[in-house]
Amino acid sequence: MLSKINSPSDIKTMKYSELEGLASDIRERITDVVSKNGGHLASNLGAVELTIALHRCFDFPKDKLIFDVGHQCYTHKLLTGRADEFDTLRKKDGLSGFTNRFESEYDTLTAGHSGPSVSQGLGIAAANKLCGDDSYVVSVVGDGSFTNGLVYEALNNCYDKDLKLIVVINDNEMSISSNVGNMSKYFSKLRTSKCYFRFKHNLKNVCMKIPFIGKGLVNVFVAIRDFFKKILITDKGVFSSLDIKNLGPVDGHDIQKMEDVFNEAKASGECCFVLVKTKKGKGYEKAETNPEHYHSVGKFSTETGVLPSTSKTFSDVFGDIVVDRAEKDDKITALTAAMCEGTGLLEFSKKYPDRFFDVGIAEEHELSFASGLAAGGMKPVCAVYSTFAQRVYDQAFHDFSVQKLPCVLALDRCGFVPDDGITHQGLFDVSMFTSIPDLTVYSPETYDEMESSFDKALSEKNVSVVRYPKGTEAKYDRSGFVYNKSRDISVYGDYNADVVIVTYGRITEQAYKAAKILRKYTSVMIIKLVKIYPCDYETILNAVTGAKVVYLLEEGIKSGGISEKIAAFLSGKFGGKTVIRAVENSCAFHATVDELTDYFGMTAEKIAKEISENVVSQD
Repeated sequence: MLSKINSPSDIKTMKYSELEGLASDIRERITDVVSKNGGHLASNLGAVELTIALHRCFDFPKDKLIFDVGHQCYTHKLLTGRADEFDTLRKKDGLSGFTNRFESEYDTLTAGHSGPSVSQGLGIAAANKLCGDDSYVVSVVGDGSFTNGLVYEALNNCYDKDLKLIVVINDNEMSISSNVGNMSKYFSKLRTSKCYFRFKHNLKNVCMKIPFIGKGLVNVFVAIRDFFKKILITDKGVFSSLDIKNLGPVDGHDIQKMEDVFNEAKASGECCFVLVKTKKGKGYEKAETNPEHYHSVGKFSTETGVLPSTSKTFSDVFGDIVVDRAEKDDKITALTAAMCEGTGLLEFSKKYPDRFFDVGIAEEHELSFASGLAAGGMKPVCAVYSTFAQRVYDQAFHDFSVQKLPCVLALDRCGFVPDDGITHQGLFDVSMFTSIPDLTVYSPETYDEMESSFDKALSEKNVSVVRYPKGTEAKYDRSGFVYNKSRDISVYGDYNADVVIVTYGRITEQAYKAAKILRKYTSVMIIKLVKIYPCDYETILNAVTGAKVVYLLEEGIKSGGISEKIAAFLSGKFGGKTVIRAVENSCAFHATVDELTDYFGMTAEKIAKEISENVVSQD
């Protein structure tokens, strides 16, 4: 069936029996490709019929479809002319693992973070109204996103009933509404049937034809309906308390039933909510039984499933460190924003449940809550992915720095992040957080440096950031590095060298390999910073005296980065040439770490070539 689909118009005339075969084909294709390329599996398998129903009921891209986060858009891609390219999912120059407005006209906006879809949908619907456009806007939001405060800020502004915005709430994990008992199930089934909608509209039409009292009768019937709906169905839930039409819940795997409800939502001509209940991982038993484990996966065998990794990652080591320190200090608490397993805090959550807090997808709340813990005498450790830490700048400044309260911000997935693309790169945290007063940043390259960094961060009296990459510690010969623990600097190579490379973190491996190439022609020293901010400028200045070239290598954004800060300090004090190699104020695409390293000129060979060219120019 899937091979016959070139655009959404091809599914609009299909029979429901054919659609069942299509859904099965789609699940098989998604599972096969994700097993080879990695990606988000459980959420995509759960949204297959929902996506089919949406494309049958709406006229995309004239109507606009917005997926919150975008990690459930694989069926959408397969239905919108990208099936032939689907094997390139998450590969360099291939399809993005999220919606991407530069990839297809069907992708209204580029997505990757949770929460903005209702706000964005409201904005587009308001623009349509101002322009006289009668198109619909559909925002699809997973129930997990309802732990994000931005969604509620948007709901607070859904007061204009004339906006053609339909918010589809995909309840695939936890209960949002208060639907309980058999009566609730019966009325929910009744209210999502085509017969019920037809009866309701016919009754209204008949009443409106009765002179003088027709409109009054309609209002009476509506009041009676709402009274029983409130008692028997929604029971003062968040959606019933808002003065907005809401439909459902409806079975998110029953295409015909969803079409009835979506068509009713369209017929209303006003802003409304549709609650859809789906099952994550549907169609692949291993993902159905353990959807969290199959949320985001690497390559795996479809027969054996995702097997536990035997290699320790930085996230695993962080988890071990915080468990060990918490055993010795009962003031240590650990917090995460719906990323318990991803950040390595699963063991902590089991061993110290009273000191573990998963706040949901609410990074801002995570830090504000942590500031309260700190004010109460606790030592909060907040685990956040670097890309999502962009949301907590205000809290790090206002709730910690201004208050002079301690907090350890453990930033996972810093630097280049493979495959997930532009929205998930960890390139901006250094530039951002180093503008906050009295904040300290550590960027360890090894597990030993990570342990030392956390111990120092836990002793700080203000905010400390410990940042580390996704994956495992690089394996190469570090025996030539001499670590000065008090200054948090490691030095490799020749003192009074012609070339001094200053760097930090994972990219040090490329600096080391470049130095091995360069030492055939010139003398080289590497200064590896572990505490990268505040930076030990005087030690760097003393080390570079007499050098021809100082090469500042940074796996992060150049603007506002550590390299710029060092270059500014050396200006007027150092007589040689200063070269910065960092990400030049651009966003990184989806590719492997090696491919990104090569693209941004940070491989050992490219570093060596650039340095040698500058040494020659100095001669």
